[in-house]
Amino acid sequence: MARKVIITCAVTGAIHTPSMSPHLPITPEEIAEAAIGAAEAGAAIVHLHARDPRNGKPDQSPEAFAPFLQVVKQRSNCVINITTGGAPTMLVEERVRPAAYYKPEVASLNMGSMNFGLYPMLNRFKEFKHDWEESYLEGSRDRIFRNTFSDIEYILTTCAENGTRFEIECYDIGHLYTLAHFVDRGLIKPPLFVQSVFGLLGGIGPHPEDVAHMKRTADRLFGSEYQWSVLGAGKNQLPIAAQAAAMGGNVRVGLEDSLWIGPGRLAKSNAQQVQMARQIIEGLGLEIATPDDARNMLSLKGGDRVNF
Repeated sequence: MARKVIITCAVTGAIHTPSMSPHLPITPEEIAEAAIGAAEAGAAIVHLHARDPRNGKPDQSPEAFAPFLQVVKQRSNCVINITTGGAPTMLVEERVRPAAYYKPEVASLNMGSMNFGLYPMLNRFKEFKHDWEESYLEGSRDRIFRNTFSDIEYILTTCAENGTRFEIECYDIGHLYTLAHFVDRGLIKPPLFVQSVFGLLGGIGPHPEDVAHMKRTADRLFGSEYQWSVLGAGKNQLPIAAQAAAMGGNVRVGLEDSLWIGPGRLAKSNAQQVQMARQIIEGLGLEIATPDDARNMLSLKGGDRVNF
């Protein structure tokens, strides 16, 4: 049988601002439709952030997630992944609240503090609809995205009784060793879902050797006890997806990670990026995983045991 590949779609995130693309989902209705469309296109997992519908600013209040979580659950069997990353401007106590309250099957978890440089996007985008956008990007020049050992432990212990598993986001090689530390302590248990992030300023680069190095290191640390997935930022999205799929990995796409579908061409939807990833995967003779395949591969608790 052909190997099955999990496609995750991160539909809006907290990196891009509303002025960058008219296709970036902002309102609860847009986020719900984007998630459902991505699932219908082949995404087994949808990775969700919330935004203030008035100005598109990242919003990590549980109330901001409520309008779209139930809609997505009612209209799709996809695995719903709630971020604990929120935005780099938020404290960990704020970031963990939606996952702690809604008890999803999967939540994201960043494995280390880092410089998180968004300010180069100011070279491309000059005009902004909302007052917060330009200062948010410029502020990343002097901002540390805080994910200390204490912060990581706080998220793990806060969600410990919920049966939530984690999309473990590793932006550099050291983050894999931090993950190994928490595995050794028994705070994270296999099977692990390791999401390697390439091409963000402050993290590991997008070179094919960087991708191979991340995979080699994860193999050595975790052996057969993990599922590997990748996301490439911006123009790196599909090339890195192709390399990882060929190497035995899973892939993540979505407008959180890239606004583009090709050089100079904005993606019109998250589903469009999922369709492109699916073409790559199936072109390699592989199959896309269904949501229930993903639940089995990642030992998830099931959509009937969430709090929404």
